[in-house]
Amino acid sequence: MKKKASTVSTSVPGLDRLTQAWLGHLTLGISPASLMSAYFDWLAHLGISPGKRAQLLEKTMCELTEFNLYVARATMDPSTKPYIEPPPEDHRFQSPEWQRWPFNLFYQSFLLIERWWHDATTGIQGASCHDEDVVSFLTRQFLDIFSPSNFPATNPEILETTIRQGGSNLIRGMLNFIEDWERAISGKKPIGTEAFKVGKNMAITPGKVVYRNGLVELIQYMPTTETVYAEPVLIVPAWIMKYYILDLSHHNSLVKYLVDKGHTVFMISWKNPGPEDRDLGMEDYRTLGVMEALKTVVAIVPEQKIHAVGYCLGGTLLFIAAATMAREGDNRLKSMTVFAAESDFTEAGELMVFIDESQVAYLENLMWDHGYLDAKQMAGAFQLLRSNDLIWSRLVHDYLLGERESMIDLMAWNADTTRLPYRMHSEYLRKLFLNNDLAEGRYEVGDRPIALSDIRVPIFAVGTEKDHVAPWRSVYKVHLLVDTDVTFVLTTGGHNAGVVSEPDHPHRSYQIGTKKESEKYIDPETWQAIMPKRDGSWWPAWQNWLAEHSSDRIPPPSQGAPERGYPPLDEAPGTYVLED
Repeated sequence: MKKKASTVSTSVPGLDRLTQAWLGHLTLGISPASLMSAYFDWLAHLGISPGKRAQLLEKTMCELTEFNLYVARATMDPSTKPYIEPPPEDHRFQSPEWQRWPFNLFYQSFLLIERWWHDATTGIQGASCHDEDVVSFLTRQFLDIFSPSNFPATNPEILETTIRQGGSNLIRGMLNFIEDWERAISGKKPIGTEAFKVGKNMAITPGKVVYRNGLVELIQYMPTTETVYAEPVLIVPAWIMKYYILDLSHHNSLVKYLVDKGHTVFMISWKNPGPEDRDLGMEDYRTLGVMEALKTVVAIVPEQKIHAVGYCLGGTLLFIAAATMAREGDNRLKSMTVFAAESDFTEAGELMVFIDESQVAYLENLMWDHGYLDAKQMAGAFQLLRSNDLIWSRLVHDYLLGERESMIDLMAWNADTTRLPYRMHSEYLRKLFLNNDLAEGRYEVGDRPIALSDIRVPIFAVGTEKDHVAPWRSVYKVHLLVDTDVTFVLTTGGHNAGVVSEPDHPHRSYQIGTKKESEKYIDPETWQAIMPKRDGSWWPAWQNWLAEHSSDRIPPPSQGAPERGYPPLDEAPGTYVLED
């Protein structure tokens, strides 16, 4: 008897996509299945771990006894030292007012609860490390909602301000909230950004757009010195951000700093993708971005090798491009520099909380609906990584104290958001974050794997101490993956502020060390312990490194090369950076 053909509808996958895309808008792009799986894994293994539960019970009894003794001492003696010190990155309870009774009891009991839950959600035998991280991270986010610093009745700073100002701070805070809400629902940028205009007081270093295709514009900056180093500098910024973070203002522009030191600088400016760009992949960003830019630079500055620089995701792309060039015998690079850029993603910090098979599939369906990942989803994830600084402290400062933080150029740039195309972001999450293909030799270019160990040009790598996007220990892993000289810098600051660290910037310091190809590996903790700290910006150290790896100075090249098909097209900053 002939078997009847299946009548299962081919629209089922489409229905799943639509359902998950719709849910994604409600859950801010976070997969509920991933969260439920993580909590079930944690709870199930905790349920079959009587020893762990007994340990938690014993710890609870001991902690309560000691805490009650602290309460008794602190009630009688205001100078009693805190029972629990908050971690260095937690600034909520730094004010002296928090040491007064009863506010010291409020925040100390909160920290005690936080510590207990950290113990309860970690160290569960048999539970997945990833699931533990998810449960611990999200439990901490939930607890932070109820921090005594978030409520007027339990925050001494808010209470004193309210009494002193007769409640006017709360009225101002309400007006601030209404204003922010109106701007958010109407798609406007935050208050104060109007004072910062690209091409007016940001991204103002003079230059010309000398190349344009459907994905990039290439800017060549005008020289300010009579002679320049022979080898030009090509900067590949991330397309998760707009390029002008490296050309912010007159006083903190990395581009201007390099130009004034005698370097010929080229910068890629990425197009902000829309639905029509949904099928742009990582390979398109390599070929239409890095490789076309290299081709243009060589045409304008012929017979010279290039100092290539990559920032964040742009640095990861530069690793891919450099490894491919090395495999194919392309020797156009003189050196490589990467700022806060990862090549191995096994320890990519708390961002990995949002990366697993369920979460990636969920994001793919959300992006499939629009053709891109919206900036709001990215911003929400990054804010959660630093919720105390970016969410709750703002709630207290703007809405309860009724104050407004002055807008600065870096904050205005951060509000100028971008999107990520569907295919590229899917490949980025799967091949790099989820599977770690690049570090493990499985990342393919032209149907063949590339190897970072093929890179032979010297590398200058920068990590930042407080980086929540590319943790410095993850950036440091470049030492394990390449067979060349690596100069590594660890600087104070975060993912953005640590890179925008101009000379004379206050409270900046860095450590620097070079590992020759023939020398033995030093682990990051030992490296950090033995390398001396140097005050100031790391920019001069990098510029000296560039100069050491450059040849003689020559007259500046022309702006563009019309005779070779690269005439100047527009004034910097170009047109792509102005697109919303």
